Amino acid sequence: MTKISDIKFLKAYEMASNTSLKFPPDIMLHFYAYYKRATQKNGFYTTANNEDLLSGFKANALLQVENLSQLEARNKYIEMVEKHIGKI
Repeated sequence: MTKISDIKFLKAYEMASNTSLKFPPDIMLHFYAYYKRATQKNGFYTTANNEDLLSGFKANALLQVENLSQLEARNKYIEMVEKHIGKI
């Protein structure tokens, strides 16, 4: 990752974390999945409690982005922030 890319991603995360805007669950799941995919360290991230309904939705969102590289997921996350929250 480049330093500029890292800075832009961190700024996008900060904006998403601090926004007072409310989003529908499907948008929130996309933010979640792109962020988790972009920040994974070893292997594919999975949720802890597989019987929880919310965990099922999270797992499904993660499966939808598993073929993205970390860089692609970062870029998608940044695009979502710019689309739904504002320009970075």
